[in-house]
Amino acid sequence: MSDHALTSAPPSAGAVVVFFHPDRACVERANRLAAATRCVVVDNTPESSGAAALGLDPGITYIANRANVGIARAINQGVEALIRAGCSTAILFDQDSEPPATLITELPQQIARSEAAGERVALVGPAYDDPRLRGVAPFVRFGWCRLDRVAPTGHTPLDVDFLISSGSCINLRFWRDIGPMEDALFIDFVDLEWCVRAKRKGFRVLGIPWIRMTHELGGEPVRVFGRAYPMHGPLRHYYQFRNVIALIRRASMPMTWKSTEIVKLPVRMVIYCMWPTERARHLRMALRGIRDGWLGRLGPYDGDDT
Repeated sequence: MSDHALTSAPPSAGAVVVFFHPDRACVERANRLAAATRCVVVDNTPESSGAAALGLDPGITYIANRANVGIARAINQGVEALIRAGCSTAILFDQDSEPPATLITELPQQIARSEAAGERVALVGPAYDDPRLRGVAPFVRFGWCRLDRVAPTGHTPLDVDFLISSGSCINLRFWRDIGPMEDALFIDFVDLEWCVRAKRKGFRVLGIPWIRMTHELGGEPVRVFGRAYPMHGPLRHYYQFRNVIALIRRASMPMTWKSTEIVKLPVRMVIYCMWPTERARHLRMALRGIRDGWLGRLGPYDGDDT
């Protein structure tokens, strides 16, 4: 989060922060968030030391899984805690996301305006800025064999096909109608699958172009022919390749999205498996992911080679 205090959120708003081996800066971000809104921290760190040892604000609801149960289940746990507390919106954050001061006020307000207008809006979210990549990323809609990129400009919400989870605000009124995040996917494409499901059920997903959030995708990027691509470790590449294959095989996923992913798959294979060090491990995990995705083997990775 920014160095400035966050604007206080509406009373019915809440936030979920997912921890995994958090450092001191992650804890400080969560504490600043808790000063402005109801906050739930879900900790996926296996050897979690507890809220007090971490230095979390006593007002934070702390859920220690003491295992990496995946981003989907952690989000679901946090959302359910906010529902029990009477919240009507839930803003999701990764532990290292840097929201601007007004994000936790404006996103719930946008949901409230949509509700007042009788619109069925499931999710709203900001444009995100990763300075290591290409700056402010466009919003996206699915097109045939490519993503249609929508510039985050103007002061009108934009209908989009999906938003990344961190920084997005869920309308909890429709949470039961849409259903929770899919546990079996574990980490990658969790947000995309949920957005597709919401839109299939007639709900809208809106990008809010005038709100920008700093967010880093993946590890240190690699540059290929002058363009930066976010890089991950071999295990993340397993999940990425596994889940994209598993979702491509589902009739519920849009054909436009499938066509784009089929085009991108060999490019990803070359970049993610041929550019980093330990190329053999990256390639082996990607191929194992493709195999498990095709066979429908989801959930946490249960192999030995990570």
